[in-house]
Amino acid sequence: MGEMQEIRTGRHCIFVMHVHLVVVTKFRHKVFTDAHLRRMEEIMRSVCADFECEVVEFNGADNHVHLLVNFPPKVAVTKLVNSLKGVSSRRLRQEFPDVVRHYWRASKLWSGSYFAGTVDGAPLSVALQYIEQQNRPV
Repeated sequence: MGEMQEIRTGRHCIFVMHVHLVVVTKFRHKVFTDAHLRRMEEIMRSVCADFECEVVEFNGADNHVHLLVNFPPKVAVTKLVNSLKGVSSRRLRQEFPDVVRHYWRASKLWSGSYFAGTVDGAPLSVALQYIEQQNRPV
């Protein structure tokens, strides 16, 4: 492996697992500002903590977000993503009424699809750099 990873342990396993997640807004609407992304990062870190996961890196643009998540083998990525999307959508729409105006017919913030790619070793640093370099809106 490239740089030394923190090895985590479970009851019956030892692991280092990372997934790069990309979630886009419904219809790719450009709805996020920096304030939205800051709050979304807090929400998503909280959801991940509930799953015993850790957000290693978070960033986004006006119509999508990237997360690099360290997760245990007992967590199904689909369940994690569904919770991340559901909780963040509900809370952002409650806290930021300006987000709701883009979705007056369907009260869904996120597209139904997402990207999930496993990351390990040297590519981990590449994924981390890629997420860090996202152009964040003002």
